[in-house]
Amino acid sequence: MKRPRILLVEDDEAQAKILADYLKHKNFEVDTAFSATEALQKFHQGSFELVLLDWRLPDEDGLTLLPKIKEKAPFTQVIMLTAFATVERAVEAIKRGAYHYLTKPVNLEELLLIIEKALKESRLEREVELLRARLEELSPPQTPEIVAQSPYMKEILRLAAKVAQTDATVLILGESGTGKEVLANLVYQLSPRQNKPFLKINCAAIPEGLLESELFGHEKGAFTGADKAKPGLFELAHHGTLFLDEIGDLPLPLQAKLLRVLQDGTIRRLGSLKEIRVDVRIIAATNKDLEEMVKDGSFREDLFWRLNVFTLKIPPLRERKEDILPLAEAFLQKFSRKHGKDLRGFSREALEALLSYHFPGNVRELENIVERAVILAENEIITKEDLPPLLKGQTEAIPALLKTLPLPEAVALLEKERLKEAMLNANGVKTRAAELLGISERVLRYKLAKYGLE
Repeated sequence: MKRPRILLVEDDEAQAKILADYLKHKNFEVDTAFSATEALQKFHQGSFELVLLDWRLPDEDGLTLLPKIKEKAPFTQVIMLTAFATVERAVEAIKRGAYHYLTKPVNLEELLLIIEKALKESRLEREVELLRARLEELSPPQTPEIVAQSPYMKEILRLAAKVAQTDATVLILGESGTGKEVLANLVYQLSPRQNKPFLKINCAAIPEGLLESELFGHEKGAFTGADKAKPGLFELAHHGTLFLDEIGDLPLPLQAKLLRVLQDGTIRRLGSLKEIRVDVRIIAATNKDLEEMVKDGSFREDLFWRLNVFTLKIPPLRERKEDILPLAEAFLQKFSRKHGKDLRGFSREALEALLSYHFPGNVRELENIVERAVILAENEIITKEDLPPLLKGQTEAIPALLKTLPLPEAVALLEKERLKEAMLNANGVKTRAAELLGISERVLRYKLAKYGLE
């Protein structure tokens, strides 16, 4: 068993030797300092469980040294020693953090009892603090904007809180609508950069030529229409955080440029030879399988490993059913306020319908469903009749029909139904419907026209 370390701060060498020899005999490890300066140097070199501190020292009195010791080592117990005892001195020493106060000549047996008691209390304090820190580490952060009842999501939040304290690059994976941007916001809010810029860009929503300018900036005359110089998002996010959503859609030429930023922290504007150093924390997200994209050559392997420093994978809503009802309640409150309604909850049938639904659009789809239901609701509670037809069992005949049709017709029917469902859940907003389906808005428009659903 490791022997407790005691620092004896005493300018009287004879007294110091007596106390040190006695404590060593009692199986303590003892170090001696003959001045306040030497005592602080000893603390720089190592830690001590307890300090025996003389009141009078050649360079500084012990009462002044006491708070300096407690500041460096809050759990180290300090016992004051003095030849001139008064009640006022004892009270002042205790106020400044001393565990006990003894008068010289010291009764060695009394000293031993006090030391043992002080060390026991110190160990308890350390254990309580370690337990508190462990509990904080195990608990997910308080996040009013994120509802998480499932164990998996609570673990995701705990990991997000831990990595947020670092500057590590974070890669968030998950299907469309699972809440990747919400999680990215959480990492930023819990990070030391929370008061610095937080900029976002969707790599799939901007054409390649414009995307390069948006990310890296351009000089005047760099291309047609560039009538003035413009800083890119990397420059604007200096000392802050940049969220690259849909990183899997980043074109290969821009992947090379992003890799350079991650490797050496420099960017170069379009039309410029000057390198600009930037300090930006990267959070990236995608609904695509980057490892498969690396295999087929559509995503750079070296960039993947640079991004994959710390990965948070959000499961689809169908795999965390425990979150459906609390999320639905949270959305109900949100949209009741937004639309000026006083709704109390969901009927049993409506809850059963929500729990039995597979939510291909995940949390975003649930949010759209609840908003639609709030708008339609005529009573104090959401009923099954307020939910979209897909949740009311009105399309149960379609799966059976799919099995009887020729394959091309079955695929077309399923595609058409999914398009109608997405447009309904997105209240006709094409960008939201495209997100629910995991396709681009351009592809969505083409398919809507193909099936006459415009």
